[in-house]
Amino acid sequence: MTIGRGVITGVSVSHQRADLDAIEAASATGQSAVVRSLLATPGVTEAFALQTCNRAEAYVVADAPETGRAALSEVVTDVSADAVRSLTHEESLRHLMRVACGLESLVVGEDQILGQLRDAYLDAREAGAVGPMLEDALMKAVHVGERARSETAINEGAVSLGSAAVRVARGELDLGDATALVVGAGEMGTLAARALAEEAGRLLVANRTVDRAEYVARALGGETAALDLAALPVAVDEADVVVTATGADSHVLDADALSNAGETLVIDLAQPRDVDPLADGLSHVTVYDLDALQSVTDRTASRREDAAREVEAMIDREFERLLSQYKRKRADEVIAAMYEGAEAIKGREVGRALSRLEATDDAFTDEQREVVESLADALVGQILASPTKSLRDAAEKDDWSTINTALQLFDPHNERPVGAPDDGTSGTVPDAVSIDDLPEPLREEMPTAVLEQLSDD
Repeated sequence: MTIGRGVITGVSVSHQRADLDAIEAASATGQSAVVRSLLATPGVTEAFALQTCNRAEAYVVADAPETGRAALSEVVTDVSADAVRSLTHEESLRHLMRVACGLESLVVGEDQILGQLRDAYLDAREAGAVGPMLEDALMKAVHVGERARSETAINEGAVSLGSAAVRVARGELDLGDATALVVGAGEMGTLAARALAEEAGRLLVANRTVDRAEYVARALGGETAALDLAALPVAVDEADVVVTATGADSHVLDADALSNAGETLVIDLAQPRDVDPLADGLSHVTVYDLDALQSVTDRTASRREDAAREVEAMIDREFERLLSQYKRKRADEVIAAMYEGAEAIKGREVGRALSRLEATDDAFTDEQREVVESLADALVGQILASPTKSLRDAAEKDDWSTINTALQLFDPHNERPVGAPDDGTSGTVPDAVSIDDLPEPLREEMPTAVLEQLSDD
């Protein structure tokens, strides 16, 4: 029997600690390529990566926490240590749930992250990088993310200026056939671009440094193109809606730039303003500024704060369930090893005993053989019933010393018993083999009472 080992280790470079340059550096290698590289690292058995406009994260399952940290250090080589958050096993599990629920997003409760998490999961699965440990963690995160949105108001209304801008634009024109232009690829511009990418027929992202615009365009995908500010006069003429969000000290768009633009909706999210107030005097141009948008966001901000507290409580409950699930699977894995070793010894010794008896007496009948084998089954069942319960209790109490002792006693072919993790993971380790994974003949040979003991929840 192969005994599974390992703990999850993660790293996160997100808007909470890092600027866009750091996030871009951590995303320099694409999501799928990061997964393949991590999986090829000695000691790493599973890998997962998530890259969006506002975060770059990676997770591995490794034989030891230090092995995982060493592998992940390659992902953040070009990122300042201050911008990197390292995650232990249990921190990784909880963080993934928070990410899926939108609690770690720039806009609390935003919906897009859940789809991005699913896509990243599929990328990792396609690379053969998702095993039983990450499978349980990621599926639990997706499940909690879905519950958060269906059972609370975490995603209701518009709480960012970017989403408010899109809500205003949606009320003014048909975005599905529109060309949208976002000027500025910083935090606010990225949020607006993300919201518009889901609805506009075509999206242009302009920025002073075109590399940043290209980074945002790649992250959004679809009909998104990048350009520099020098191309603004042409882009404005093509756009039906323009959202500005730069950090410029002076106007980026003046009345002259918009004079030949045709019917255009302009939403200025910048402070100081990006758009010359004179532009609002043009008959074919409608301008909304920050004051006009603030009331849209204020109405829903408090509602999402209440919902976030509900989601936090939901995550606490699901986190404990996930830990119990891992512990139960781990206990079953060790119990399976214990029974497999005992069954092997029983079969060998019963065979020897019958051979000796038959060498001196008449051959045993089938009924007599069955009596001897039933006696051996009963002895195995009765002897191991109490250890089985003790191992389940030990797993719940994180008593891995007891579990390791059982492995040494009942799995003599195991070269290295699993040691209690030393990184604050509370002894949570991966599932590998459950009772249901035992060979069918072995399950058939076990007494009914033993099977009931093993399957008892």
